[in-house]
Amino acid sequence: MELFGSHGNYNVEGVDTLNACYGGTNALFNAVNWIESSAWDGRFALVVASDIAVYGPGNARPTGGCAAIAMLVGPNAPLVIEPGIRGTHMEHVYDFYKPILNSEYPVVDGQLSIQSYLKALDMCYSAYSKRFQEKIGKSFSLKEAEYIVFHSPYNKLVRRAIARLQFNDFLVNPDDPAFKEVQRYRHQQREESYFNRGLATAFEKTSNDLYATKVLPSTHLSVELGNCYSASLYVGLLSLIDQVSDELSGKRVILFSYGSGLSSSMFSILVRGSVEFMKQKQKISKRLSQRQFVDPAEFTKLLGLRESHLLASAYIPEGPLNLFPGTFYLDKVDDKYRRYYKRKLKDSKL
Repeated sequence: MELFGSHGNYNVEGVDTLNACYGGTNALFNAVNWIESSAWDGRFALVVASDIAVYGPGNARPTGGCAAIAMLVGPNAPLVIEPGIRGTHMEHVYDFYKPILNSEYPVVDGQLSIQSYLKALDMCYSAYSKRFQEKIGKSFSLKEAEYIVFHSPYNKLVRRAIARLQFNDFLVNPDDPAFKEVQRYRHQQREESYFNRGLATAFEKTSNDLYATKVLPSTHLSVELGNCYSASLYVGLLSLIDQVSDELSGKRVILFSYGSGLSSSMFSILVRGSVEFMKQKQKISKRLSQRQFVDPAEFTKLLGLRESHLLASAYIPEGPLNLFPGTFYLDKVDDKYRRYYKRKLKDSKL
């Protein structure tokens, strides 16, 4: 609100959405619902997906990443959410949660988290396919989408996800000649298949072309940045735009959003105009090349410093500020826990 107030704009509506990695998607849906409602007065909506998630010491820490995505939502957009075609699955699951209030590190059940992701993918795909047939008038399969973007905790799970969707297509139409090499899984039950290594390997093999053509372009940024949590899905969409912007016009893009706990949705975007200007504005390759790399030991040291001051007041942050020009950063926390921010100037040496 400080950003709006400095320009004399206090007529702002909005809400924070705290919903694990699904929060950005929930905020996007809220924004679209507002614009489609009688309450809309012609203004744009702004959706910001960001996160503060980090892992404690251990195997998961290297997967952690950092990104924020801002989306402007309004009429006559080149990216259009396909109306009325959405599949959602929500369930009460302790796969990844933060029960320790004086710690920013989560409690993670790795096996359950993988199973929950894949189960949510199954359920959303089934629901999306049903709505697609009702709205479009024909059955849905992966052939109906040119590109697919997944929430990406790490890329191996994305690779497994496209194989999982092909397994779902196989169960619906096992006599398709494309599935002649996997007929032994014809009667496999979904709920018993999540950790069937033979099945996973078989469908990863048969989905190699699908991954290369429909998924790979959306993975470039997530591979570079790591898990971006609530921004992850939209980092994938931005990666797709950056990689194939000149090929997207007229195409359908399927998106799968997942947040632990769990909340998940599958929906689609139709590209109705050129998105080349998005690619040019972002300058992804240039910005990636400007990153400063640090030793993992230094990263661990900085996280330890952050951990030791988690609930501190009357505190001025320590450590280097290797930030892009224009970046906002925490300047201090006063004795009443009020937070104050500054912005790195273009010529600043911070």
